[in-house]
This record gives sequence, structure tokens and C-alpha cells, in this order.
Amino acid sequence: MNIFAAGLFTETNTSSPIPTGIADFNITRTKDIEEGTCQLSDMIPFAGWRERSQVRGEHFSFGLFAWAQPAGLTTRSAYEILRDEIVTSLKGNGPTDIVLLCLHGAMIAEGYDDCEGDLLRHIRQQTGPDVVIAVELDLHCHLTPMMIEQADIIVTYKEYPHTDVAIRGNELFDLAVEASLGKSKPTMALFDCHMVGMYPTSTPIMREFIDTMVATENLDGVLSVSFAHSFPFADVPEAGGKLLVVTNDNFPLAKQLAEKLGRQVFALRHQINFHSLPLEEALPKALSLSDQLDNNQHKPVIIADQSDNAGAGAPSDSTFALQWLLEHQVTNVAMAIVYDPQVVKVAIAAGVGASLQVRLGGKMGPSSGDPMDIKVLVLSIKKAYQHRWPQEQQDPIFTPIGDAVALRCEGIEIIVSSERCQCFSPCIFNDFGISVQEKAILVVKSTQHFYGAFAPIASEVIYMAAPGAVSLNIKEIPYQRMTTGDKYPWVEDPFATTP
Repeated sequence: MNIFAAGLFTETNTSSPIPTGIADFNITRTKDIEEGTCQLSDMIPFAGWRERSQVRGEHFSFGLFAWAQPAGLTTRSAYEILRDEIVTSLKGNGPTDIVLLCLHGAMIAEGYDDCEGDLLRHIRQQTGPDVVIAVELDLHCHLTPMMIEQADIIVTYKEYPHTDVAIRGNELFDLAVEASLGKSKPTMALFDCHMVGMYPTSTPIMREFIDTMVATENLDGVLSVSFAHSFPFADVPEAGGKLLVVTNDNFPLAKQLAEKLGRQVFALRHQINFHSLPLEEALPKALSLSDQLDNNQHKPVIIADQSDNAGAGAPSDSTFALQWLLEHQVTNVAMAIVYDPQVVKVAIAAGVGASLQVRLGGKMGPSSGDPMDIKVLVLSIKKAYQHRWPQEQQDPIFTPIGDAVALRCEGIEIIVSSERCQCFSPCIFNDFGISVQEKAILVVKSTQHFYGAFAPIASEVIYMAAPGAVSLNIKEIPYQRMTTGDKYPWVEDPFATTP
């Protein structure tokens, strides 16, 4: 059996002012693996796919994996170059039995609302109808008819934060092999939940729903169940939550279960969104809580600056929280990660211990706020820093954020990077000599992926909906192309009027 694997991964915020060009993609090709410049063992889910292939004695081929930080529209040329390279690599692989793809599901390029659907169409044209095409998607995907039509099997993550990327990848591999051997005939049905939102799975009610999904997968004839949350910061017609069920050659069962589970999660719509506080409430609350902490507790209050999350396409250079903290003379605070390559360059040139006057942040557009003219002390410098993402059960993921520095301004310590990246882990503070246990408040620019690593060290986690490019108030987003007249929260019960 010949198994081919490749991936193309980015998430598009159509309101982001930052375009995604070919230079923004980190690309790993077969030659990089062969030359030892990259290790496939460090790449999830590809490492698991290769290992399972080797255990079975199958031939495994890797094409390429290209990923970019979430931002605005991908340029047409960048998408088409990467799409065509994947298809060419597949063609050069010779006869293929299974194509395994790691895609996001919310990639949008100039002229392409559904990059993943278009890529799958090109791959299907290359393989013909008999090759099994199996796809792992981020749960913040837009499941589209084109994706369902062109793929044999689609599986999304179940967890947000995404702690199950490797697990879902291994499940996908096993399902694809069974299908290729003729032991199953995957049949997919999709149900539109008519809802838009952000749904962290760290809450008890979402944990219970995930348990229900898993229990459904144990029913006879059911192969997989996925709840695609969708990405609410993309203004495309197919956006919105959907429930996907894959059965073994039983479309009526798949359709019935998809609707049953879809309506079940819709019934939870008032309970499963983030409960985010405006900046004017979140920061005073954090300050009050930190004042009440026992000095021996050593557990800071964590504030998630959700609206400036690079992982959702925001610039990550907003200054709203920093300005409030400085105006209110709050001290013993650390913040990460602020994107400002010019400040990083100046701080590196000055060196550790230098005092500088800098203009920090507020450079990428109105959603970033005003630049802050502040005096800082350079505490630490890290060249080509890799931010660790310790959410997988295996080894951590390393995300490059370029050169980075730690600065201190009036009792506030700030990590500044030369490449955009959300804050995943407390390691970024500790690596720069900032002890998280000694801080009263930590402000992290992330929507939810911080949670797995920060929650265990927090006295409390506060979700903050400050001004920014990623509005947690979904009804404030000025959609032009996605219809809102048949979706919650614009319509309380779309099913009362939608057939």
C-alpha cells in the first residue's frame, strides 16, 4: 500500500489588515527531511502517520507541509503555488492508495473562498475516484459541500484548546486504511447548526457534549463524529457551526445522527460561548483579585487578551491593556506577546541593560490602538526564539517567533517579538528570566490556546474582550457575505423558520 501525506495550513481572518504571502509560509519539503534540516518526528500529525505506516509495513511518502500564522487573505499566487506543488508532488509519487491531508479548513485566498475544497478537487482530479482521500481539519473550519464531495473521510479536532491533534490524526489513519482495504465504506452527512460563536471545550458542559460525541462513535456502523465550530472571523457564505457524522455505508444513519447531535449542541447555545468581560471590567477585576491573594500562594491572575490574538489573525500589537495598566500605575505584571519588529531591532542593538525610549505597538491599524511612547529597560534578548506549545501528550510543538526581547516599563515586563505568535505557555516568561510565580497578573494575547498550560498555575482566569481585530461579541462583526438572518445569535431560534 502506498500512502502519501501533505499539508497546507493557515486560518484567514477577513478583517485582518495583514496579507498572507508566500514568504509568510513555513514550508517543509521531502528534501528537507532527507537532508536532515527538519525532522518529521517533530511534525504532528505526520509523525504518527509515518510511524503507523512503518508498523504496518506500508510505503509512506511525504510531500510538503506549509503553514502560516493566521492573518488576512492569502494571496492568489501563494495559494496556487502551494496547491500546485502538492498536486505535482502527489503525481510524482506514482500509484497511490491513500492520500492523508493535514489542512485547516478556514483558509481563504484572493478568488478562493474555500481553498481546502479547491485543493481537494485538484487532488481528486489527479488520483481518480478509487484512491481514499482522508483529511484532518482544525475544528475552526468551514465545512463546505466541496470538501464533503471530494474527500472520502473528514475528521476534525474535538478539543479547544487543540490537545488532540495527534489523536485525531491517528484515528484518521486507521479509518483510511480500513476504507482502502475495502473493510468499510465511509459515508458522510453534514448538518448545519445555524449558529456562530466560539466554544471552549474546557467547560463542563462542552466536556459532556464531547463525551456524547465519543459515545455516538461507539454505536454500530458509526466511524466518526465531528463538531466543526467554524471560524467566526471569516466573512464567507459557508461560515457557521456544523455537525459531521461518518458512517459505514449508511447515509440515513449519518444524516439522522448529524441532525440529532447538531440540534443538541444548538440547544446549548446560550451556555457554551466565552463569557468575556470588557477591558474596563476585566482589568479592575484582576487587580482586585490579585490584591486579595495570599503572598504565599504564588498563583497569578491570568488575563486573556482575546481580541488581539495572533492565532485568530489579529496583529498582536494592540496597546489598550498596556495603556490602562500604565495609567493606573499597576505593577508586578508581565505581558506577552507584543509584535513589534522595529522595537526588537532597536533593543537588540542597544543590548541587555540598556535604557531606551521606544514607540511600542499600535502600528498595524486602528484595531491596534495608539503607539505607546515609553521608556524601557532591556532585560533579556533571545535570538530566533522558539515558543513551546506543550498541549500535545507527546513532545511539545515549537513555534518560531523570531528574535525577541523582554522589556520593563514602570513595573510591567513585556515580551516583544519580531514575528507574530499568540502566547501559548508560561515558558516564554521563564525563558526570558521572568518568574511567573512572582507576578500578580499575567496578560497573555491568546483566545483559548493558552489555557492548557496557564490554567494550572492561575489563581483565576479572566477572559477579556478588549478592543481589537478579533471581536468576541459576534454580533459586532460587520458581515457582508455570510447571511445572519438564519443564524444564532442574530436569530434566537432559526429552526423555527428554517426548514
